[in-house]
Amino acid sequence: MAQTADESFGGVTPDAARRLLLGAVDAFAERGFHATTTRDIAGRAGMSPAALYIHYRTKEELLYQISRVGHERSVAILQDAAGVEGGAADRLDFAVRTFVRWHAEHHTTARVVQYELSALEDGHYAEIVAMRRRTEEVLRGLLEDGVAAGEFTVPDVRGTAVAVLSLCIDVARWYRPGGPRTPEEIGALYAGLVLRMVGAPVPVAD
Repeated sequence: MAQTADESFGGVTPDAARRLLLGAVDAFAERGFHATTTRDIAGRAGMSPAALYIHYRTKEELLYQISRVGHERSVAILQDAAGVEGGAADRLDFAVRTFVRWHAEHHTTARVVQYELSALEDGHYAEIVAMRRRTEEVLRGLLEDGVAAGEFTVPDVRGTAVAVLSLCIDVARWYRPGGPRTPEEIGALYAGLVLRMVGAPVPVAD
C-alpha cells in the first residue's frame, strides 16, 4: 500500500509524533479505524504502546489530526487552483488535475481522510465537516465564475460541485501504484470528464 511520501505531515513535530501519525495512516487504511489497535500503530512507528500516549491521548485524536491535516491540504489545493491565471475552464482544469493527483499519489492518507470520518467524536466531526464544506464552496465558486463568464453550462451548480468532488475523491478508494495510469494521467482524464460535464471545450493534448 506504498504511497508517495506525504509532505502534508511535514509540519508535525516532534519526529515521534509525526511517525505515529504516519503509522496510524497505514493502519487505518489497511484495517479500518475500529479494527486498529494502539499497539498496532505504535509498532508501525517503531515505538512502544506507552510512547503513543505521550503525544496523543486517544486513538481518535490520531484520526482527528490526520483528518485535519488532510482536509487542510484539500482546501489549499483548491484555493491555489482558484487563484491561477486564466479563464474559469483553465482554473477548473487545473483544480481537478491537482486534486485528483493528490488523491492518487497519497491514496493511503486520502482513504483515511475521506472514509473514516464517522469515527470522529462529535466536536472533531463538526470541525472536519466545516472544512469539507469549504472545499465544496471553493469548487462551487469556480463553477459559478464559469457560468457567469459564459464558459460553463451548469443548471445545478451545487449538485455539480458535489458530483465533481465525489468523482475526484473516489480515486483514493481504488487507486493502486503500478496500475495502467499514472496519477498525472488520471488527473488529465478526470479533468477532461469534468470539463465535458460543465459544457466547456477540452484542450487537445500535445
